[in-house]
Amino acid sequence: MTAARHPTDRQTLQALQARLAARLAAGLTERASQLPHDIGERLRVARDQAVARAVAARKATPREPVVAEAQVVGVTAGGTAVLGGGSAPWWQRLAALLPLVLLLSGLLLIQRQAELEQVSAAAEVDAQLLADDLPPDAYSDPGFAQFLREPPP
Repeated sequence: MTAARHPTDRQTLQALQARLAARLAAGLTERASQLPHDIGERLRVARDQAVARAVAARKATPREPVVAEAQVVGVTAGGTAVLGGGSAPWWQRLAALLPLVLLLSGLLLIQRQAELEQVSAAAEVDAQLLADDLPPDAYSDPGFAQFLREPPP
């Protein structure tokens, strides 16, 4: 972990990166057999292109380590791969959070409405109890709960 915080130890950092890459490659290879054939072929072509670019970059500058820009690969419902690199502008990231904010505010409003309905129902029962002419013994009667469930005449 200290190698990631202190970039002076390049060998340790490169070893950690190589281990991570090996784990990722093993996991992807393991799950590649579960993908449909057309998606697997698209990924194979993309992998071949990435390897070709890496080889070309190493031949161009063999002394400096190659740092490739990460590209996000997403597969949509139609099965097409979407490539995107770099970071999005701040307004796009903010716009991506908008549905989450709307969802949370909607859930809070629904919870608030449910609480208000419960309080209103309890207040209505209390008002009916206070307005009725019931003797105090009626409250201990086993049929009192049924009396409360029946609508007023």
